[in-house]
Amino acid sequence: MQAVIKTGGKQYRVAEGDTLRVEKLIGEAGSSIEFSEVLSVGEGDSIKIGSPTVAGATVIGQIVSHGKAKKLIVFKKRKRKGFARKHGHRQMFTSVKIQQVKL
Repeated sequence: MQAVIKTGGKQYRVAEGDTLRVEKLIGEAGSSIEFSEVLSVGEGDSIKIGSPTVAGATVIGQIVSHGKAKKLIVFKKRKRKGFARKHGHRQMFTSVKIQQVKL
């Protein structure tokens, strides 16, 4: 069974057994987390689409780890002004393993 969940301002298509990286969530590694914003759920021809969410549907996952993504360089320059600025950014993430999709 597949589902589309919303977390961290983004949408993810998930199925049981998937591991995905989402924006940083609060919780210890190994703890369980429940996603209640399920936008669609189903398999094959029997797909339920919510408006905006499917009532009663939840996705349960387990937090695997927390970490930081690779560094991104943000470089700004204004031509002929002598202005150049270089910044780096590393986004925090949480790795989640999907255990169950409930309808």
